[in-house]
Amino acid sequence: MKKIPRVALVLIIVLSNIGCDQITKKITRDRIEYNETIEVIGKNLILTKVENTGAFLGMGSSLSPIMRTILLLVLPTVVMLGLLFYLLRYKDITQISVVALSFIVGGGIGNIYDRIVYGSVTDMLYIDLEFAHTGIFNLADVSVMVGTGLILVEQFLPKKKAETAGVEDQ
Repeated sequence: MKKIPRVALVLIIVLSNIGCDQITKKITRDRIEYNETIEVIGKNLILTKVENTGAFLGMGSSLSPIMRTILLLVLPTVVMLGLLFYLLRYKDITQISVVALSFIVGGGIGNIYDRIVYGSVTDMLYIDLEFAHTGIFNLADVSVMVGTGLILVEQFLPKKKAETAGVEDQ
């Protein structure tokens, strides 16, 4: 099987994550009323619509507008652009790290886009497993968590000498 150029792999993953996130948020905005509850799998997986003006689980929503702009828009934008530059520029990144960081960048950009365009982030998913439950989240959050999980998993994998991304360097 022919290897995918790393730049193409990064762009495919980032754009796919942004696209899936934005499509689900658009459907949510158009078809679900605020705080409406739609049981998808009983009470275990619920769709609802909330607008989050803060960060994870609403943290930061009570900050002043200037601090919220700096901490929830400017800083994350700089970090996402920095990560994207790192992914595209540096060649000695493992394949897992390339995929993981691409997921994080895609998810981060999805939520940044919402903050710029709508002034808040649309969240719609809630999981309750009786013994544990989540806050309300979106697919951008899932992308960031998948990327973070891959980075954690990679730490437990045996290290190969001079392992590179496993994809062509452009």
